[in-house]
Amino acid sequence: MGTKLVIDPVTRIEGHLRIEVEIENGKVKNAWSSGTMFRGFEIFLKDRDPRDAWYITQRVCGVCTTLHALTSVIAVENAVGIETPDNARLIRNLILGAQYLHDHIVHFYHLHALDWVDVVSALRADPKKTADLAYAINPHAARSGAGDFKAVQDKVKAFVNSGQLGPFDNAYWGHPAYKLPAEVNLLAVSHYLDALVLQAKAARLHAILGGKNPHPQSYVVGGMTCVQDLNPDRLAEFIFILKDVVDFANNVYIPDVMAVAPFYKEWAGIGAGLGNYLAYGMMPEDTSYDPKNLYFPRGIVMNRDLGKVVPLDVAKITENVAHSFYEGDGSLHPSQGETKPYYTGIDTGGKYSWLKSPRYDEKAMEVGPLSRMLVGYASGQKDIQAAVNDALKKLGLPATILFSTLGRTAARALETKVVAGKMDHWIAQLLENIKSGNMATWTKFTMPDSAQGFGMSEAPRGALGHWVDIKGGRIHNYQLVVPTTWNGSPRDKSGQRGAFEEALIGTPVADPKRPLEILRTIHSFDPCLACSVHVIDPKTNEVYETKVV
Repeated sequence: MGTKLVIDPVTRIEGHLRIEVEIENGKVKNAWSSGTMFRGFEIFLKDRDPRDAWYITQRVCGVCTTLHALTSVIAVENAVGIETPDNARLIRNLILGAQYLHDHIVHFYHLHALDWVDVVSALRADPKKTADLAYAINPHAARSGAGDFKAVQDKVKAFVNSGQLGPFDNAYWGHPAYKLPAEVNLLAVSHYLDALVLQAKAARLHAILGGKNPHPQSYVVGGMTCVQDLNPDRLAEFIFILKDVVDFANNVYIPDVMAVAPFYKEWAGIGAGLGNYLAYGMMPEDTSYDPKNLYFPRGIVMNRDLGKVVPLDVAKITENVAHSFYEGDGSLHPSQGETKPYYTGIDTGGKYSWLKSPRYDEKAMEVGPLSRMLVGYASGQKDIQAAVNDALKKLGLPATILFSTLGRTAARALETKVVAGKMDHWIAQLLENIKSGNMATWTKFTMPDSAQGFGMSEAPRGALGHWVDIKGGRIHNYQLVVPTTWNGSPRDKSGQRGAFEEALIGTPVADPKRPLEILRTIHSFDPCLACSVHVIDPKTNEVYETKVV
């Protein structure tokens, strides 16, 4: 029996996650991932108007709000048989693209970079050498001088001298797993602060076409309601801000990832995980939502075989609850899914998580940016192949490095580049429609008495699905299968680990008291879980929040 280690909660994520590992001979031998919260949204969606589901489900999370709104309206549109106007498709693609640019930049700098960057080491850096390094990495970026980096260094020093590192407080500074030179650390810290300003700009993109951020208001079953915003002033503002965000992504974020990666090449062999990758695909190129016409392809890569993409069969998706805090131990398709809470306390030999265990054809799958890039690459998507091949050439590494913690981190950056390159295309299409007099953003429809449907999209963290069953014009059953349910799932009835658990196996741990290496791999998935129970009293409509401990 090795050493048991529990990290609870895992920080720098959305929600509560508990990771338990067994360490033997300096490496992780076994792992258990526990979602220590309960959402319950499926329960209080019952009997509501299907047209209201998008507004409610986006409250599942304060991060991927627009994705739940989008997926919910697609689910109801699928059930009713609605084809939305082309303008609605384009607006949805633009809002989704803006979400990706915002989310991936925030993830790298503010949630994940501190797993690779030693902030305190930046105090030893030479500001002049840092300025030279910045120019060498990307001479096209806005030039920062030695004085700029000295000012950043002084800010960090003030934090340290005060005994409070502020936003840099929660990490293991000085850990032997940190490999970056002091100047690279200072450069990354400087860009961390720049990204705080940039992410506010990126969030504004959602508000221009979505009404506000978070929780946009312009989605509606049948299309979008923001026809009044399709005017020169609003669209010019969108284009102007988008340029700043894309410039940062191309000239700061992606070069930073490429600069950091060579110092951590050993992580190209750590965190490989399941080897099975699933992507629902996203960003339709026409109004049919035909999976064949998605900009990011739909499909599955099995056993790391990039020579073949397996077509996705929605009927093969199930959720198992053998090790989850729900009644029973069986598996159901989401369209027949049940949400019957049964909390027993954490027992890694029994039930130990509020997350169910989604499986595809009885196999555990990884979802997220890496899955999308691998499925796109194997599908022959030219933009994805170009981005991946260019990065591999610069790093001097084979495609097999993608199957790793480092690959997961790089995939987000490459995906950002691909999305950024497509935004102008959708804007041009939207402007052409408006120029031709096409201002339609909504399709009129009649809600049927009974219908079933599903919506599939890709949140930044991975495959997102909503299933709806309508009876008597009301929601009879509603199920959400979210990305972190796929990745963070506990074992299923057959004992298969989820993606988090499998990726941790073999991870080296230099110091069990400071498990930086474990956090690197977990953060590479960007876990997102809600943080408390939300139950509505049916008599008073009062909202209670109960912490799950």
